[in-house]
Amino acid sequence: MPRSIATLGILLGVVSIQAVAALSGARAASGDDGEKLLTIDHYVRVKSTVPAIAGQAAQIYVRERSEAGAVLRAPSMGDRVVLFVHGAGTPAEVSFDVPYADYSWMAYLAHAGFDVFAMDTTGYGRSTRPAPMNDPCNLAKASQPAFVPSLLPAPCPPAYPHQLTTIASDWDDINAVVDYVRALRHVDKVSLIAWSLGGPRAGGYAAQHPEKVQKLILLAPAYNRAASSSAPTPLPPDGVPMNTQSRAEFNANWDRQVGCADQYESAASDAVWSAMLASDPVGATWGPGVRRAPVTTTWGWNVAAAGKTQIPTLMVAGAHDKQVPPDRVQALLADLAAPHKVFVDLACSSHNAMWEKNHLLLFRASLEWLTQESVKGTQQGTVKLGY
Repeated sequence: MPRSIATLGILLGVVSIQAVAALSGARAASGDDGEKLLTIDHYVRVKSTVPAIAGQAAQIYVRERSEAGAVLRAPSMGDRVVLFVHGAGTPAEVSFDVPYADYSWMAYLAHAGFDVFAMDTTGYGRSTRPAPMNDPCNLAKASQPAFVPSLLPAPCPPAYPHQLTTIASDWDDINAVVDYVRALRHVDKVSLIAWSLGGPRAGGYAAQHPEKVQKLILLAPAYNRAASSSAPTPLPPDGVPMNTQSRAEFNANWDRQVGCADQYESAASDAVWSAMLASDPVGATWGPGVRRAPVTTTWGWNVAAAGKTQIPTLMVAGAHDKQVPPDRVQALLADLAAPHKVFVDLACSSHNAMWEKNHLLLFRASLEWLTQESVKGTQQGTVKLGY
């Protein structure tokens, strides 16, 4: 199991002296075992641009996984710094660092010599959750009966009847973390790995800040060629600010995407759901226990943005993904201007490919892209894996 070495107090991108001392103590206690994985928690302070808390101080949670030798000895990590960006419902530590067998994508890359970070945008995990998320009256009217009478005496009107976060506030969160990591590890660029709605988050950010991004890896990116280039008016738009997911809904959504025998293990599903509830102590007390996530207003990551993206990009789609069908990812492949771009067709996989039996094929492909800018020797086109 990963061992948490230190919690880093972050103010304006400066690492606390106590945290550095804790890391030095960890080296001495371990006999300078450079291959041991560290788990380090960072909190990056930002002035929020989320409409409900605009201008207020907020914190973005960042998890780091790295071999001790990399953190303690390297003056700079060069091109070996990676930041994971999560999707629409699941926080980063659950998505990419699930504590089951060899299913942690973060640990896989850390053991390969990378300094690996994952962040939660506002409203997820241990990052700041705006107050409207704590009011069950802000759930969709159709969802409220599931929480009556355990949480609500009766259905109620929303106190905050707007979508909660925006793609622009997500980009601002990402920018704060990217700048923090660049300063912490003395690098000019980081590579971004993203899943699902993380596609518009990371891809849209990279289109705006190519000078800060080394490579892109996008699993099931939620790409929309026809997305508007500008924010809607008014902003935030009317709507529910958050949604929830129960274990039954989680299982049903996964099971509808099973297309081959033994595609995922029940023990892996149990581990993911346990981590999900642990990431949301408030949601864990609602009804049967749910995870909460903000509803995000999106725009901007469209054919025009893809058409100016030159960053080497690896795209992966699970063959049985019913949330982001593979043809949407192939559309991104066609639209990207990057000279080096590869689409991986991953067999026997769903939207949750990193938690399924072919996860190591996915992890290995990501490592090849980060180190060689190719998969199976291919730098442009389609690669089939697991068939």
